[in-house]
Amino acid sequence: MLRKGDVLYIHSLDRFGRNKEEILQEWNDITKNIQADIVVADMPLLDTTQFKDSLGTFIADLVLQILSWMAEEERNRIRKRQREGIDLALQNGAVFGRPKVQVTEDFKKVYDCWKAGEITAVKAMGELDVKKTTFYRFVKEYENDFKKATI
Repeated sequence: MLRKGDVLYIHSLDRFGRNKEEILQEWNDITKNIQADIVVADMPLLDTTQFKDSLGTFIADLVLQILSWMAEEERNRIRKRQREGIDLALQNGAVFGRPKVQVTEDFKKVYDCWKAGEITAVKAMGELDVKKTTFYRFVKEYENDFKKATI
């Protein structure tokens, strides 16, 4: 809870948002609306507890504009490099995401018993030695494959 007169210490400016507009909006909300001070650890010029005169405020606002722009540019560079890495990995045959569900004969037998009401879902999970989420993922995949096969 940040109140008037509090001081917020942050490590770096990019903690305020993902782009320049978010950073500026958060900064202005804290300094003007809430009327709290901000101290940015890695940028001594961005310390609203000092330089309360108009020149100090002007310098802080100018530095804020420049650094928030730089933070946004860095984020864009990171995203670009990440995208390039993902594209290269895909070209080299990398597979992302969960592995494809392999429905076994054991699962089919337990599934049939469960669907017929002969055993509970908890008992079925115990027999297959799988967790609840895995069991229902198997059920969903099996039922989707079954529907595709009947169409």
